Amino acid sequence: MTTSETSTSRGRPAETAPETIRADICVIGAGSGGLSVAAAAAAFGRDVVLIEKHKMGGDCLNYGCVPSKALIAAGKRAHAMRTSTAFGIGPVEPTIDHRAVHDHVKGVIASIAPNDSVERFTQLGVRVITAEGRFTDRETVAAGPHLIKARRFVIATGSAPAVLPIPGLDDVGYFTNETIFDNAGHLDHLIVIGGGPIGMEMAQAHRRLGSRVTVLEGLKALGKDDPELTAVALKALGEEGLDIREGAKVERVERTAAGGVRVYTDTGGSKGSVEGSHVLLAVGRRPNTKGLGLEAAGIAVERGAITVSSGLVTTNPKVFAIGDVTGGLQFTHVANDHAGIVIRRALFRLPAKARTGHIPWVTYTEPEIANVGLTEAQATAAGHTIQVLRWPYHENDRAQAERATEGLVKVVTDTRGRILGAGIVGAQAGELIQMWSLAISQGLRVKAMTGWVSPYPTLSEINKRAAIRYYAAAAGNRWLRTVIGWLAKLG
Repeated sequence: MTTSETSTSRGRPAETAPETIRADICVIGAGSGGLSVAAAAAAFGRDVVLIEKHKMGGDCLNYGCVPSKALIAAGKRAHAMRTSTAFGIGPVEPTIDHRAVHDHVKGVIASIAPNDSVERFTQLGVRVITAEGRFTDRETVAAGPHLIKARRFVIATGSAPAVLPIPGLDDVGYFTNETIFDNAGHLDHLIVIGGGPIGMEMAQAHRRLGSRVTVLEGLKALGKDDPELTAVALKALGEEGLDIREGAKVERVERTAAGGVRVYTDTGGSKGSVEGSHVLLAVGRRPNTKGLGLEAAGIAVERGAITVSSGLVTTNPKVFAIGDVTGGLQFTHVANDHAGIVIRRALFRLPAKARTGHIPWVTYTEPEIANVGLTEAQATAAGHTIQVLRWPYHENDRAQAERATEGLVKVVTDTRGRILGAGIVGAQAGELIQMWSLAISQGLRVKAMTGWVSPYPTLSEINKRAAIRYYAAAAGNRWLRTVIGWLAKLG
């Protein structure tokens, strides 16, 4: 009898016993974070098992960052055709081929998919198991016909769209970010429930691609960002024709006699409704913990997310958790950052810890909104005595040349010049914010942001001009002006 077979009595056929696999690291979830851990560990010669029950690449590749930015790019091209009068180019109403737009989005996914494929990771030396992973005890995971025992486990199962229990929603049907990119037809009037980053990005993209769009937000649209920055973006979105209704709590949804949808709202006690053709639900995301057998592994969960230490270790010391499933900042680059921390701790036993102060985040509307560190309100609430530095886009020559003059850079420092945070709204904000992320990550003071030379003309000069504002008060300092006067008399 082999170790993989058992005999049975009464003439029943033999059953195949689970195969036991021993590994250095077992990763559950092949999204961005899980793939990064698996690739790095394999590169260092470790035995790695990677478990994925659905699609390699996870949410980012298949339903999130990649397809959304591809759709946004299509909308941006259409918008440019309508709005080039200022450049001496006659406006043209584009013909939108929605099937071709769909194919563009899927083509972008397909071009990136080989980097995340089973074949590639198998070639890297990773054993990939396509099955659901579930802990059976504190040091074993079952996946299909396999039992995996590893020195360390990494849970990287990400998150899924949150679904509100809105009466009638299931009856009328709705899109989420996991289904909207399968659409290949014109959406006459899209009602977006949720005015956060995903909702607003998709709202603008679909508006530019020819749909009427209404956004229903129960609180404030883009409410997690600095209101001074979001005001600029929301004004631009409104001018493009988006109907953004804040403080609108959705009460119920029903199908109309004409086959559309009607959404009933309560806005500060004022009842109302809006009729459209389709609904996109974009009200946030929830960590994917269901079916993992966390209780059997002694892994604690709080508010639906896995509890981790600053080193991303769960309540089971053999198990790490990274990315969205930990309930923190839900960004692909955070999951990748977490992956690096796990590699340093699991392979090299270094005391690496997760930090958030240097993590930037971007909302890819046009204009973009980018942030890193503390906002003005957060810095004040934390007890800092602050100085706020601003510089507008319209004072930048490149912005004038590009007709991209709406926006500003806003930097928050303490009185000693320590950079506490930065926010940008405007063209290429997601690119410009990276300088401030680097500065914060390295503990630089605002003086360092004035010591580099920006090529002319570039938008990046706005960052430098904002930093120089820190020293603006010195020009009016009476003592300093006196010293300069004395020096002038020396010839």
